[in-house]
Amino acid sequence: PLVRKHKVIRFSRTDSRLANNGLPLRLQKLRCHVNYNALRFTPSIEALGNKMISSLRKTGSFVVLHLRYEMDMLAFSGCTHGCSGQETAELTRMRYAYPWWKEKEIDSEKKRLEGLCPLTPGETTLVLKALGFPRDTRIYIASGEIYGGEKRLAALKVRKEMLLFEDELHLFQKHSTQMAALDYLVSVASDVFIPSNDGNMAKVVEGHRRFMGFHRTIQLDRKKLVELIDLFEDQELSWNEFCTAVKELHEGRMSQPTRRKVIAGQPKEEDYFYANPYECLGPARKRREKLKHTET
Repeated sequence: PLVRKHKVIRFSRTDSRLANNGLPLRLQKLRCHVNYNALRFTPSIEALGNKMISSLRKTGSFVVLHLRYEMDMLAFSGCTHGCSGQETAELTRMRYAYPWWKEKEIDSEKKRLEGLCPLTPGETTLVLKALGFPRDTRIYIASGEIYGGEKRLAALKVRKEMLLFEDELHLFQKHSTQMAALDYLVSVASDVFIPSNDGNMAKVVEGHRRFMGFHRTIQLDRKKLVELIDLFEDQELSWNEFCTAVKELHEGRMSQPTRRKVIAGQPKEEDYFYANPYECLGPARKRREKLKHTET
């Protein structure tokens, strides 16, 4: 009755409660058809997104870095590695100011070593170099406002504000979800997508890119990376040793065809359906894409 009356119904806070497995194949395929073929952004968002993609394509291939380093993200997570004492105090005040953020006392370094913090812009730059991306790689930064501003973005490259005129962005800038929609379109279209944290958007972009033909997404192993970064910065690893270790670590983390992890009775611990909609990809296509990854 509610659907008939309102036509569209929004279910709040259900994204992490959707079943990943155990559904009929026809329903799993329907989810993909809805998510990747039926749903569309508004024409104004799609037009602006396509303009950004065309601008990036003019100089060849490009990489999208989904850099989760906004102030609210750092305050909520308690991840302050690389921040000054003043910045850490500011982030802590923000965390205590929101009563619905339940976790207050957070050991930042412990979380970082467990791989639960996003990489800092500096750490991300180091990893990109170690993976072999040349200095002139065109990198688009998909994110909100980076905490610390230009001083932390100095080594990185392109943002929305550099691709569009101010009047084109004006209608979107007060709406963070619309700005994120532009980032989503560019992320899906990129030659390589690299998320620095595995949040909802990163997972859905990864799945969309798999659906489109296993377009390369590099899933950074943050827990092992911070160990390697610390060893390198403590001069216990040479640059060549660091590069070799980083490349070997990610050989199997490039969105190759794979099945989701299934854990009976613990759906929140399973691999997310929308990050790897395996049922929607035919066997022949999987074999073809696996061969392509092997060759490249």
